Amino acid sequence: MFPASFFALTAALAGYTLLCIAAPFGRCRRCRGFGQRVRYHRDGTAKPGKFCRRCNGTGKRIRIGRRLHHHARRIHADGTRTHHTDSKEALPWQ
Repeated sequence: MFPASFFALTAALAGYTLLCIAAPFGRCRRCRGFGQRVRYHRDGTAKPGKFCRRCNGTGKRIRIGRRLHHHARRIHADGTRTHHTDSKEALPWQ
């Protein structure tokens, strides 16, 4: 009934979801997880460069799936938050 590509896509999405739950941070793509840009001398030896501005020198970045999860949770929390007041006076819309 369903094509094989549907099951493959579902398995890939489930695997990426489990990856985002288990390890929400991945390597920075700009500095490749080193935390700084690697520069090279003329003879080919590596030397440390400036700190990576994308990851602030940590070498880690938050995954896209985890960022979407945080965004969805924030939208849900903003939409369902109740208004607490310390005083007994009624609010204008009540």
